[in-house]
Parts: sequence; C-alpha cells; structure tokens
Amino acid sequence: MSTGIVPGMAHILLVEDSPADMRLTLEALKECQVHCNLHWVKDGVEALDYLHRRNEHANSERPDLILLDLNLPRLDGREVLAGIKAHPKLRRIPTVILSTSNEEEDILRCYELHANCYITKDPLNFDGFLEAIRSIDRLWLSLVSLPPRADEP
Repeated sequence: MSTGIVPGMAHILLVEDSPADMRLTLEALKECQVHCNLHWVKDGVEALDYLHRRNEHANSERPDLILLDLNLPRLDGREVLAGIKAHPKLRRIPTVILSTSNEEEDILRCYELHANCYITKDPLNFDGFLEAIRSIDRLWLSLVSLPPRADEP
C-alpha cells in the first residue's frame, strides 16, 4: 500500500505486519500533520524486496526513513535490520525500530545491528504513540540532514 507520491516530500517505508498498527501509524501521521509519502510492506521478505527493488517493487522509490517492526512473518525485523545495515547503500537510510517489545535484549540487539533509534510502542496508548510520531517527525524529517537517496540498491 502506498500513499500518492508527491515530489519533494520525505519518503517513509513502514514495515509492519499488522493492518491495525499500519492504520494506527497512518492516522498518527495524519494527526501530527507529517507530510510524507508512505509505503507499507507487510513482512521482512517484502521489505528487502522493496529496498532491493525486486519482484513487484522493481520501480520502488528509495525511502528517506524506515519504520521497522521487529516481530514480522517470513523474515524477522532483526534480520531485515541486519540486511539493511550490511548493504553499503542501504545502511545509510535511517532505520527507526517501532516495537511493542521493551525487552532489554531486543533493544540491545537492535542497537548492535546499528538501528538509529528504538521506540517502544503501546497501541493502546494513542496519545503516547502520537508523541512518538511527532518526535520522529521533528528529529528525522525536520531537524537532521538526511543523506541523499541512493539510486541503485
């Protein structure tokens, strides 16, 4: 699923297996007035296909930011993160972990794999989730200078 691509807007790849959490994220982005092109993939294999422009994602646009869940079907989010950070052109895309897990082991492992930040989400606390999305917008889409998009995978 993709929102309409608007030139000049940040492009966000959301890797999330739960349609309910995807809708929650989309609603939070709208509520926080985050103007972006959002593309949603449902599992780890599809995420890497998208990033490497394989199969139905052959013409995908390189994201400026990746929002990555950990507990994904087919290929776990940690494996996706490792694949992203092992690739010379993909590793520079900021990757934000959005997970319901607050386990120290998960957090440590993600930082060892070079996640750019780790945010624990609570789908039952929409106000807290809104604040997390606002923080992502302020930091990653407003304050920092993002690297130029890599044209080839």
